[in-house]
Amino acid sequence: MIGIVTEKNRINYEIRCPAILVIDMEGQQLGVMPPQEAMKRAEEQGLDLVEVAPNANPPVCRIMDYGKFKYQQRKKAQETRKKKVHSNTTVKEIKLRPRTEDHDLFFKIRNLKKFLANRNKIKISLQFRGREMAHLELGKKMMDRIVEEIKEVAIIEQGAKLEGRFMTMVVGPKS
Repeated sequence: MIGIVTEKNRINYEIRCPAILVIDMEGQQLGVMPPQEAMKRAEEQGLDLVEVAPNANPPVCRIMDYGKFKYQQRKKAQETRKKKVHSNTTVKEIKLRPRTEDHDLFFKIRNLKKFLANRNKIKISLQFRGREMAHLELGKKMMDRIVEEIKEVAIIEQGAKLEGRFMTMVVGPKS
């Protein structure tokens, strides 16, 4: 366990205690010693002395490459944020009919683009009723038209397929 390193941790000559407990790179305790002696050991190895537990008695300091450690912590935090963003994606659904008028369709496409900008996946459902089932090509044309409108901001995760009286397609945001 390396210990928690925050922005206010003291390093090298900022440590002003009469005695500190020193831990080396491998996690072995080197014992209690004055900070000047610990600094000398750290400098011999080309590393830094970092205070990891300032409230302990005596304070605990670790010999490590502080720049490398901060870089790794930033990378870990960035990776965590990235995973969090991907786990927060929700699936929105937009429902249409094959005889939806142009103005209404453009309104739905505008909403679809807003959802994509918010990193949401969208399920586009086209509902067929009655005799509309005999004209599935109208639904296919409408799906193709939607794809043409959103192709620069979306990727098709699942192509248009017929499920009962619904033709569905799933799109997601481009990375």
